[in-house]
Amino acid sequence: MSSPSDIAPYACRPEDSRGRLHAEPESATRTCFQRDRDRIIHSAAFRRLEYKTQVFVNHEGDFFRTRLTHSLEVSQIARSVCRSLTLNEDLAEALALAHDLGHPPFGHAGEDALKEMTAPYGGFDHNAQSLRVVTKLETRYAEFAGLNLTWETLEGVVKHNGPLMGDVPRGIAEYLPLHDLEIDTYASTEAQVAAISDDIAYNNHDIDDGLRAGLFSLRDISDVPLVGPVIAEVRETYPDLGESQLIHETVRRIIGLMVNDLLKEMRSRIGDAAPRTADDVRGLGAPVAAFSESMRAHDKALKQFLFTNMYRHYRVNRMTSKGRRVVKELFWLLVEEPQCLPTEWRALARGPADLVTAQVVADYVAGMTDRQAFDEHNQLFDLQTRTS
Repeated sequence: MSSPSDIAPYACRPEDSRGRLHAEPESATRTCFQRDRDRIIHSAAFRRLEYKTQVFVNHEGDFFRTRLTHSLEVSQIARSVCRSLTLNEDLAEALALAHDLGHPPFGHAGEDALKEMTAPYGGFDHNAQSLRVVTKLETRYAEFAGLNLTWETLEGVVKHNGPLMGDVPRGIAEYLPLHDLEIDTYASTEAQVAAISDDIAYNNHDIDDGLRAGLFSLRDISDVPLVGPVIAEVRETYPDLGESQLIHETVRRIIGLMVNDLLKEMRSRIGDAAPRTADDVRGLGAPVAAFSESMRAHDKALKQFLFTNMYRHYRVNRMTSKGRRVVKELFWLLVEEPQCLPTEWRALARGPADLVTAQVVADYVAGMTDRQAFDEHNQLFDLQTRTS
């Protein structure tokens, strides 16, 4: 299938894709990037994001973001940006939906715990784990392991945050001999857009969730340079607005400010660099998707506020502390006693404390939802719980 005629010359065009590791007939109804998106949506790993922590553990409230709702918000922003710049919306959407597939339960606390426990075995990296999920751990298809995604989607999964220099995460390094993803260059424009859309979504839904959870107040966050003037503007325009609507109106306006700044800066950078192909973007040596200098300062101030007032709030600390302990104890026990793994996972492992066993356990634990991790921990550590 052909690309839209008005797509930018430096966008990723499906007819120019470098293809898949395992050759397949093309779809008669979808481009290769649309097919990637659909395979991601239908994967088990994507469904599990519904019950994986963003900041709040799932059972703390039905209205807080999860990894799934966050991924959908990132996708919406990325598609909007790509539409404005005539980039490939489908590739950006696929990357937005895939970017969190490798995250373990309990958010960053779970990832930190896995990093600590796997340090003697080569470590843990969520981007490398996302690559393992889409190239190995999903077992849906008869002819290959993984989802057999295009080179462009895999490239974006591993280097959407920029080139990989120095120590390359083990999961990525092991894959490269099979499929060179050229990790020393920048990713496509679409991958860069997906990455910065992640930042926009993350910051703004954490403002929303933090306010609604009572971790900080509108008065507290009014001191943040980007946020305060928007709150004042909304209050002046709608003096009788209820707090819930005021929060929503504030957040949507901040998203708009950040997106418009991104679009302006991208147009400037693309105009200066004048790339003619997608490979030109990869070889520029600097990203084309970025905020202006002033917005970067605002972004930094907002992140610092959220770090202090939300991510280190005692209520969040208590839950993340539980999550860290659950992940650490699960990993420790299952590495030392792999016979406790479920049958299909036990078949993949070797002896106690073996490197292969540690990777199997890391894959098993990283794939858990928050609820599954709590249940498994109870099964293995609570003497009053019956094992299933």
